[in-house]
Amino acid sequence: MRDTKIVDFLTELAERVPAPGGGATAALHAAQAAALLGMVARYTTGERYAGHAETVVGVLSETDALRARGLRLAEEDAAAFTAVTDAYRLPKGEERSAAIARALAGAAEPPARVIEAATRVIELCEVLLPFCNRNVLSDVGAAAEAARAALTTARLNVEINLAGIKDQRVREELNARVAGVDAAVARADWVTAEVREEITQ
Repeated sequence: MRDTKIVDFLTELAERVPAPGGGATAALHAAQAAALLGMVARYTTGERYAGHAETVVGVLSETDALRARGLRLAEEDAAAFTAVTDAYRLPKGEERSAAIARALAGAAEPPARVIEAATRVIELCEVLLPFCNRNVLSDVGAAAEAARAALTTARLNVEINLAGIKDQRVREELNARVAGVDAAVARADWVTAEVREEITQ
């Protein structure tokens, strides 16, 4: 996926194929959010921002890592969903049911990790917001909105797999991992509202 042109990815996304789909899209939302915030951090350097240099360096390191993680999760999601379709092709029986349940649990893992990554991007938006270069302030809001899309899209892709997972412990763990999405979305909305208030004055 990392070597695919955007036009080719979108064409594949629109095809009648199991993957890539919503999970990969969520991961790419998170990667784009991290990239946008990394750009803001790179514009928030130099003498004017010397007092925040250590924080900016930390944000840069994290956003670069989160961007790479998002891309990796997009690839993992596509592979995990392919495993689900392969499991459904097995002959009917207990072995097939068990394989489907395992595959669905595996397919829920990448979007669950996307939720974690996107939540961290929003936290970093909150870190940069007070002092970042005001020429790219709207990009902090754009990063928050992209992370918000990653959160809500990834949650859907966890939830769609839950019904087929029979292991109660796995179900509970996944439910716990999506439980914070609404709070993270509210934080993203707050960042966007703060940015809009400043840029529309």
